[in-house]
Amino acid sequence: MDRKDEEPRWLPGAPPPRWVRALPIVLLVGLSAARLATPRTVELGYFLAALPPVAAFAYGAAGTAVFGGVTLILLAVPVTQLGRAGSGDLVTVAFVAALSVIVAWVRRRRDAQLVSVRSMAEAAQLAVLPPLPEQVGPVRCAGLYRAAQRGTLVGGDLYDVREGPYGVRALVGDVQGHGLAAVGTVAALLGAFREAVLDDPGLGGVAARLDRRLVADSAGVEHAELFATAVLLEFPPDAPLVRIVSCGHPPPLLLRGSSATELDAEPCAPLGLGLAGLTGAEVATVRLEEKDRLLVHTDGVTEARDAAGVFYPLAERLPALSAEFETDPSALAAAVWRDLSRFAGGAADDVALLVLSPGAVRDAAVPQ
Repeated sequence: MDRKDEEPRWLPGAPPPRWVRALPIVLLVGLSAARLATPRTVELGYFLAALPPVAAFAYGAAGTAVFGGVTLILLAVPVTQLGRAGSGDLVTVAFVAALSVIVAWVRRRRDAQLVSVRSMAEAAQLAVLPPLPEQVGPVRCAGLYRAAQRGTLVGGDLYDVREGPYGVRALVGDVQGHGLAAVGTVAALLGAFREAVLDDPGLGGVAARLDRRLVADSAGVEHAELFATAVLLEFPPDAPLVRIVSCGHPPPLLLRGSSATELDAEPCAPLGLGLAGLTGAEVATVRLEEKDRLLVHTDGVTEARDAAGVFYPLAERLPALSAEFETDPSALAAAVWRDLSRFAGGAADDVALLVLSPGAVRDAAVPQ
């Protein structure tokens, strides 16, 4: 699952970029060159006092102390001709250097704590939504996830693909809200889905179980308004077809040849309203042909807009994107994200894509 390549390069606790570490050295070399190129009447030495504070941004206490010492030597030794500092000036620079060393020490301790917290947060998020394997049973699959909240791996979207006694089942959903506030609901739905894959013989029963999970979680909470849209897919082991249940979610797209078609699945109510178990979810069945692929997405894809306010036309652009990656679900998911990013400059909402290639199901089910 491709989720990390858009991370910012300099997060708290991460090593600073190389240019930040090189900045004190560049400053020192630049001042030395400027000193040689200007008359001695021009005073540039006081700029050296900036070296220790700048070094504190990129180096630890020891490295900052070295820059502080170099600064004092250059100002105090007349042969360097970089400054004509008096005793009072040297005391001031020494004080600034000492404060810079303290700042560097505190920053390193804070960064170490942030690294630990971030590592635990990433482990917890990956436990909620682990990377998809390249193949689940006979179905090849690839997922792509982009959380709207910067620096997080999981938001309000979800997907999973699991194999059970009734075939391979997939879930793509979008819970109310996004960011870390929605992660608890995502975890609850995924847990219920993984149990249902093993226990419920019908896809409608899976939808009813997810609905009950959200209803139970919101019971007793005033104005909870806890709901989610979702689409469920099932690839039975004994037939070249897919069964679909849509709970208020954007329809899946069937890639067949040079066309991308929205699958006609009668939507039922979103999950969490207590209606899925009462009315019964409508199960649509679509027969699959050779080289068919399915792309399931959340509304963060189709509701992304360009500068003129035009929505991203996924169904129109998908055939051209898929032609180049006919046998690689992961590359297709990445191509859609790149195209979406160019069109809309990214996405303001959580984005989830799931590409499913059930060719092995057809090969196993249809005698040659």
